Amino acid sequence: MHLGIILETNDPERVWNGFRLANTALDADHTVEVFLLGDGVDAPDLEHEKFNPHGVMRKYTQNGGELYACGTCLDSRDIEPDDLRPRSTMSDCLQIVEAADEVLTIG
Repeated sequence: MHLGIILETNDPERVWNGFRLANTALDADHTVEVFLLGDGVDAPDLEHEKFNPHGVMRKYTQNGGELYACGTCLDSRDIEPDDLRPRSTMSDCLQIVEAADEVLTIG
């Protein structure tokens, strides 16, 4: 299965759970693409005493998960792209939606 996840939140628990699902899908040999949109571009910087958004995101990319970040959303927040926030476009988001068997939006 090809899973597309659009992450539109900077809530640490929702980010953590979204990437836990993404990692579980990768472990089950599915293809996963995550697009960070809106507040989702804050995800790599989130810290929480119980949840570890950065850690599950790092695991996701190390396990071959594809990650994209809305360039316009980055610019509007004065955030520079990096390895956990690769600059992408809405065309990239559309391609994820078109290619995926299932799309999940977490917001």
